[in-house]
Amino acid sequence: MEAFLTLISQYGTLVYLLLFAYCALKSGSLPLFGGYAAHTGALEVSLVALATFAGGHLGDELRFAVARKYGTGFLSTRPRLSALMLKAEAMLDVYGPAYIFIYRYPKGMRTIGALPVGLTQMKWPMFTVLNASSALLWMSLLVGIGYYFGAAIERAVVDGWGTVSILLLFVFVGLTVFGWWRLQRSVP
Repeated sequence: MEAFLTLISQYGTLVYLLLFAYCALKSGSLPLFGGYAAHTGALEVSLVALATFAGGHLGDELRFAVARKYGTGFLSTRPRLSALMLKAEAMLDVYGPAYIFIYRYPKGMRTIGALPVGLTQMKWPMFTVLNASSALLWMSLLVGIGYYFGAAIERAVVDGWGTVSILLLFVFVGLTVFGWWRLQRSVP
């Protein structure tokens, strides 16, 4: 681990750019490791936090924009998917703000999470505020936990960290099914 931390300190600026790109594309354990690397002195914690927040926020803004611009055309040629999106849109109208705060955490959801929101009637300024708030909370949790509990996390990764991520995915799917079920019951 020491050799890896030394390598990080030698390529500091490049590491921050990599962290930004990683966070723009997905969520995962890299911000935790960035917090841990900052705790050891290999990275600057404020730059780790900035790269994580900026990547998380701007990546979702881009996905929202792509869905807003091209999503309707994409759905118009796929009637089954379009019908599902109508139901999802009704669900997002009810649970949209909560969804924006939750989709960052389950493995695999962050990559596509903002796309359905871009297909709804949610105004972009509202999405931006919710997205920024969600990204700030996400960054604070991951970088903060990595910074303060990095050594324990290192041991957890070795012992099977992926299990927790899979569990979070099941919780997210369960909450989505429950919300969908409640919405179906309330629509006459």
